[in-house]
Amino acid sequence: MDFSLSEDQRAFAESARALFADHAGDEQLRAHDRSGEPYLQALWPRCIELGLHGIVVPERFGGIGAGMTELMAVLEAQGRALALVPLWEHQLAVAALLAHGDAAQGARITAAALAGDALLTVSLAALADPRAPSMTLARDGSRWRLHGRVPALPLGAQSSHALIGVACEGRQRLVLVDLAEPGLRRVAGMSQHHLAVADLEADGAAVAPDALLAESAHAWFEPRAIACLAALQLGVSAEQLQRTVQYLSERRQFERPIGSFQLVAGQMADGHIAVEALRSALWQLVYRLDAGLPAQPQALALRVLACECGHRTGHMAQHVHGGMGVDVSYPIHRYLYWSRALGAALGGSASHLERLGDWLADHDGLGWKYDLPEEDDATHAVV
Repeated sequence: MDFSLSEDQRAFAESARALFADHAGDEQLRAHDRSGEPYLQALWPRCIELGLHGIVVPERFGGIGAGMTELMAVLEAQGRALALVPLWEHQLAVAALLAHGDAAQGARITAAALAGDALLTVSLAALADPRAPSMTLARDGSRWRLHGRVPALPLGAQSSHALIGVACEGRQRLVLVDLAEPGLRRVAGMSQHHLAVADLEADGAAVAPDALLAESAHAWFEPRAIACLAALQLGVSAEQLQRTVQYLSERRQFERPIGSFQLVAGQMADGHIAVEALRSALWQLVYRLDAGLPAQPQALALRVLACECGHRTGHMAQHVHGGMGVDVSYPIHRYLYWSRALGAALGGSASHLERLGDWLADHDGLGWKYDLPEEDDATHAVV
């Protein structure tokens, strides 16, 4: 069986790699760190020109109409380059709105988003801990009102709309919030890896009825968001390892490359295993998502692997670099910053291991995947 990407899928990745290489090199990232800009604003229009901001948006709405596999390949390239643009947040919010939101609103916002006239973001706080959203949505006559606070919303001050996870009448729901709505307050800040964020505060801000997505949206959105974050983490960790191998082959102690020391070689091998385990789990999840198969346990397992791979690989790479690892004029520290930011967005591993354990306890037919046609078995659907 051939597990390699198709020619078209490789073309997506190659075009992205070439673009990111031109606009997100070490010197350009160093200049961005000093600039105070919210993201790589010179790169974003080029992403729009190539259609990278609409890979999973259906063709009839002006997108490319590809799947999560194609988006995964692009996001891995983005992670390798540390290209600070909102590729997945923007288009996944659009795709969720089209699939589970109001048709008229979806068409209107999609047109602006794909033209580059509107920027959409998502609340990673709700993704990190979906059982306890920090924002609630309550009825007020024919309208809805938002209450609560969303911390560190990516590009919250620059975006026109945000897809936010809320608690609504005892259920987990997604709502597309117009960030210009009166009653919303945004407190701007900057993340450790130099992405603009904003705390979003709402005290009864009005939300139109058509802004609330269908109940099915949350279960659709979560595994795809996990796949996007894991793809970025895969790229970050893979490039971090590659750069570390290069450094270890050049740095010498006792007249030997330090990469030849047994302990260092063992640590690098552990990092490589972690990266390849993450890659395998990611490919399995995106295959299932594109095939329309249930994917809840695969998404939870991937979430844990991505958190652990980022932590293990990031700190190991910093450690073997010695003093160079903490020199902010040397580029390796940026990969640890990205890993920590992605780990925070994913929410760590402990609570999600608990969720995976709960799922396994509720689905204890351990042989089902070999004995039953899982795509037809409603008991294993994402809930």
